[in-house]
Amino acid sequence: MRKLHQNMLFTVVVIALMTAGTAFAGTATANMAVSANVSADCQIAASSLGFGVYDPVSANGPGGTDAATTANLSVICSSGSTANITLDQGLNAAGGSTDGLPLRQMADGGSDRLAYTIYQDGGHTTIWGNTSETGVNYEGTGSVTNVTVFGVAPKGQSIPSGTYNDLVVATITF
Repeated sequence: MRKLHQNMLFTVVVIALMTAGTAFAGTATANMAVSANVSADCQIAASSLGFGVYDPVSANGPGGTDAATTANLSVICSSGSTANITLDQGLNAAGGSTDGLPLRQMADGGSDRLAYTIYQDGGHTTIWGNTSETGVNYEGTGSVTNVTVFGVAPKGQSIPSGTYNDLVVATITF
């Protein structure tokens, strides 16, 4: 009888131990909302538009050729966002210059000017201005993209020797 009593006690202890861990084991769930707002964002950087040596007598004289060069705008915008890139008139705009039709000039620090035009295309047909209509539309890819700027200083400008400069502000509106 003692053996039976020991076996029963052992069985009760084993059952108690087995059920003790699960006696309070319940579960409950809840949904957690997760969200983010991704903003449209753009950045722009400009390289220099350098014409090099402008020779008003020979190479770029009346019988010569226009001085042409290019520069790059490094642009990055959020993927899928749209933007418009404009270029202002510069610091030395000629009389009659407008944001829609800029008449840009480089100055020598005095009163002498070297005219130039910035175009959107390599064929030099579409002038790049400072309005949404005369700017360049851009769609973001999420990666840096180079947008080419085409500059032309027309031949036949009779100007004194010197160093001519201008500063044009590139703006991206998104």
